[in-house]
Order: sequence, then C-alpha cells, then structure tokens
Amino acid sequence: MLMTPNDRTAILRYEANGFRVLSPGNHVKCAITGEAITLEALRYWSAKHQEAYASCAIATRRLTGEV
Repeated sequence: MLMTPNDRTAILRYEANGFRVLSPGNHVKCAITGEAITLEALRYWSAKHQEAYASCAIATRRLTGEV
C-alpha cells in the first residue's frame, strides 16, 4: 500500500463482531508484520488481544501461539 503524507493511523476498539473507531484514520498496523491495513481491507483482528492482522494466515499463527 502506498502511503501519502495525509495518511493517519486509526485507533480502534476491536470487538467480536466488528470494530469501533476511537480516533479517525484510514489504516491500522498489523500487530505482527507492521504492514498498514486500510480500514476497508481490515478483516482479521483479535478482540482479546486488541490487535489487527494483515491476513488470515498471520491471524491464525498469532492466535495459535506460533508468533
């Protein structure tokens, strides 16, 4: 993803069935890779750990304790 100077990291509250925007922005960072994830593309997160993940594979590795 190409970032521009106007990009801002959002602060979210991750819940079981979605997330709530606490501070506006257009992306969050993957907790494992640091990759920027646009809010439109955000599909994987953990409400327990309050973390976002860039892919299903990364989320699975994190939640099974592999990373």
